[in-house]
Amino acid sequence: MGTKSLCLLLASVLVAYYVYTPIPENIEERWKLMLINAGFRTVSHVAEFAEWLGLVHYMEVLMMITSIEYTAPISDENVTITDTKFNNVPARLYIPRKQSSGLKRAVIYIHGGGWCVGGSAMEPYDLLSRWTAKKLNAIVVSVEYRLAPMYHFPVQFEDVYTVVKFFLQNSVLAQYGVDPNRICISGDSAGGNLAAAVAQQLLDDLEVKVKLKIQALLYPALQTLDLDLPSYKDNENKPILPKSLMVRFWSEYFTTDLSLQEAMASNRHVPAESSHLFRFVNWSNLLPEKFKKDHVYASPVYGSSMLGKKYPGFLDPRAAPLLVDDTKLLGLPVTYVLTCQHDVLRDDGIMYVSRLREVGIEVIHDHIEDAIHGILMFITSPTDLALGHRVANKYIEWLNINL
Repeated sequence: MGTKSLCLLLASVLVAYYVYTPIPENIEERWKLMLINAGFRTVSHVAEFAEWLGLVHYMEVLMMITSIEYTAPISDENVTITDTKFNNVPARLYIPRKQSSGLKRAVIYIHGGGWCVGGSAMEPYDLLSRWTAKKLNAIVVSVEYRLAPMYHFPVQFEDVYTVVKFFLQNSVLAQYGVDPNRICISGDSAGGNLAAAVAQQLLDDLEVKVKLKIQALLYPALQTLDLDLPSYKDNENKPILPKSLMVRFWSEYFTTDLSLQEAMASNRHVPAESSHLFRFVNWSNLLPEKFKKDHVYASPVYGSSMLGKKYPGFLDPRAAPLLVDDTKLLGLPVTYVLTCQHDVLRDDGIMYVSRLREVGIEVIHDHIEDAIHGILMFITSPTDLALGHRVANKYIEWLNINL
């Protein structure tokens, strides 16, 4: 074997080693997902290296994906699309062209991205909103909230709440021809977190007279207390959202101080004086047996009181909607929760389903056994997956029936 052939062989082996990631057997298009995940890992490694060199913040490199996937607000024969502002917060507005004899439905959508990346103008989010507007003949408001690390909690929550509260005014609904009895709030991942938190907050806002009809939470992040749930252990290194990245997203939401990230990574960040909150996320009581598997619940190991005092946001229900008392769940609308088996956030959504049902809220839990986190992002070429299209269709069909 010549030198060139040997170098080519070694290079091929190294590439194969880098690309290969164990993929669960029940996932289709496994090699395509493997290649997609290799792309995500490459960006992550570049981000880590650039940050180590002191060139840029890790999240700035990840934002490259958001920038690359930017889609201009180009209207088509079905939907008129404009970038606008609601009470000075940017949003992308989708208005269906199809004439209607009555008032239209509306969906307020909140994109994911760990509160640090993503945007309403990203191609997958733009396409999902177009589909929603067209298939439901509904107004879609996709919120463009500010991101960490430039802005920390509660800015993201406040931006979304500002848009929702403004849009729910009767005068604004009348302006867009929206039926005040047929409004949904929806979001995926970090957006699902914000949607759930906003829906809870609206219940206590006496200035808001219009009530949400439904909420849709798509693989949402809902709690900061226990980052060692069975789903975190089972999916620690699964594609797209490994535990290490989710921990980084959580910590960056509150601060760039690495001490919080390090404490969260070891699951020793909650101070003893907040121990009463663990009853809201005790997975031994809230998870069905099939999701517990062979995991054994262990009592929390408490962290420094200093972290809780410096960054109280991670103990705030506006950042972690699972931390509210049961009385704060009463009055929530009919809820759709989508969870994915191969996702660190799986158990967050499942525990919320259990708690909502315990207080009598009608919940539809759609668990996808062969899905990874962020499956709805994979609906555009070249990273589209057949499962992404099927899940998107299921979600939109549920909206159509229930809204």
